[in-house]
Amino acid sequence: MKIGIIIAIERELKSFLESGHEITEEKVGGKTVYYTEMYGHEIAAVMSGYGEIDAAAATQLLILHTGCGVVINFGVAGAIVPGLKVDDIFLVEKVCNYDYDVSPIDPVKKHQYEEYEDEYIPLDTGLRGLVLDKMPAVKIVTVASGGRFIDKVEDKEELAALGCQICDMEIAAIARICLQNDVRCLSIKCISDTYEGDGGDFNTNVINSAKVAFGMLSEVLPIIK
Repeated sequence: MKIGIIIAIERELKSFLESGHEITEEKVGGKTVYYTEMYGHEIAAVMSGYGEIDAAAATQLLILHTGCGVVINFGVAGAIVPGLKVDDIFLVEKVCNYDYDVSPIDPVKKHQYEEYEDEYIPLDTGLRGLVLDKMPAVKIVTVASGGRFIDKVEDKEELAALGCQICDMEIAAIARICLQNDVRCLSIKCISDTYEGDGGDFNTNVINSAKVAFGMLSEVLPIIK
């Protein structure tokens, strides 16, 4: 199967590049596409860069250029509720783009895209089910995703009030572009900064937390069909 992987930043990409698999590169539209084979799958990976705009562009490029039928996002995230620890790992069920709001002009809720039943963009149920069948202890989360790095407690509490437990800057775009292209999407997130933490914690933990997320990706790939 052709599987695309979206990785946000170079410090997260490091775990993929140093995984020991033979990797080739191709320049496409200003991005580098990294190719390898893992567990019987043809893998194409792209580093998007921070934020929803770059993540959307990278996801669309990957889908159109490689014809992948599955896109997996792995990487780090911040905790926006107490009790989550660095290196805790999760599968994403759904995501709220907290920057999006057309409710003043359209008959939708705040943060809701009109084609979804509520303010949450869903990820693929079938893929998540395959993983949970093999790894029933894996925790499921809802993500608040948007264009800001969240480090203030008051901002974390505001996002947690949306029903979210962690935050990132890319998965809303990745999930939405996948849905628009009828491509299945899975996301693996590992905590790099806690509810009490900040950007300093992120910088300290991002490389190792990304390795933890990549480790789970390596366990997930043999399951996907």
